[in-house]
Amino acid sequence: MLLTSFALIFLVGLSLAAIFKAIKLPRIIGMLVGGIVLGPYVLDFLDSSILNISAELRQMALVIILIKAGLSLNLKDLKKVGRPAILMAFLPAAFEIAACVVFAPLLLKVSYAEAAVMGAVLGAVSPAVVVPRMVQLMEEKYGTEKGVPQMILAGSSLDDVFVIVLFTAFIGMAQGNGVSVLDVLNIPIAIVLGVLLGAAVGLALSWLFEIAANKNRPIRSTVKAIILLAFAFVLMTVESLLKGIVSVSGLLAVMSMAIAVAMRSKPESNEKMQGKFGKLWLAAEVLLFVLVGAAVDITYTVKAGGFAILLIFICLFFRSAAVWICMLGTKLNKKERLYCVLAYLPKATVQAAIGGVPLSLGLACGNIVLSVAVLSILITAPLGAILMDLTYKKLLKKEEPSLPGSQPLEHKSTPN
Repeated sequence: MLLTSFALIFLVGLSLAAIFKAIKLPRIIGMLVGGIVLGPYVLDFLDSSILNISAELRQMALVIILIKAGLSLNLKDLKKVGRPAILMAFLPAAFEIAACVVFAPLLLKVSYAEAAVMGAVLGAVSPAVVVPRMVQLMEEKYGTEKGVPQMILAGSSLDDVFVIVLFTAFIGMAQGNGVSVLDVLNIPIAIVLGVLLGAAVGLALSWLFEIAANKNRPIRSTVKAIILLAFAFVLMTVESLLKGIVSVSGLLAVMSMAIAVAMRSKPESNEKMQGKFGKLWLAAEVLLFVLVGAAVDITYTVKAGGFAILLIFICLFFRSAAVWICMLGTKLNKKERLYCVLAYLPKATVQAAIGGVPLSLGLACGNIVLSVAVLSILITAPLGAILMDLTYKKLLKKEEPSLPGSQPLEHKSTPN
């Protein structure tokens, strides 16, 4: 039955993706719909054994696209986007959580502590929706002259670390444990340790690849890709092993490792590795989004009601305002700033992963938090994907091959 479930995931996922693409809608919507239909809350066609490891399989797929993103990123471009990327790592999520704390008690009759938990669940942008699109923009050279996709990619990756650490702290607060100074310090600690660990592993692997090449025993790109994937899984395991001791962002470590390898690799070798992970992503994408859909219990959408939908859109408004604030002082024009706002709308992976945690812990707000998380996926994942796919050619400028490299996002200078 396990193999049958995999067959259904790929066949139904790819079929619906093709149908949605044919009607000019993003492929991931078809995959999400396929997952919902196949999942335990509708037809229940997927074996329980695959559902039990669904979170791990989704994580594997996410690791693949993050490695591809890291191999595609140029460290110089990351330095250029600087301040806005750092602000986008926490300001939009902070605005959304604050809005939820203010409005959720009024609309859904929850306590402020429960509203904070709900805000943390809502606050994360979906790397599964955003990262593949930013990689595509970098490959097609849309917005790269001003570093738009690089900035969104960096900011959205850090955003998840910020939100998940806050979620852990707010869960403790809702259980009556309060929030410690360590909970706050865990955010920068997780980011710094993740980057350092990943960079160290990436440099070590690059060194081994260079030694093999110098001894006339070059390692094939396919083998390099397998080695990178294996070490990425190790980095994710390190995050789990150190949980409760010290915070380390496994996802950031994975991307840092890939960036370090790309920096030390020859362009043609790096392009071959990108191609390998591009092929892996074809299968991983289907697995990721079908399983995200399978985790969605649509019965909770009925229980949540109109006030939950209203809350989601209020929070999105505050989130969008924060993204716009992050762009102040940059060289981005209004169209490019609008695209950044749209890119920060979709939610899926994090909400599917942590939306049910409050319920599993027996918190009184568990049902309503899960309901709002499910609604946020159903509303924002398709909305964000559609808007990004339909607007990037209109809102972003395509960089011409003859033009010089990316321009920095810098503060506007004032005359002396």
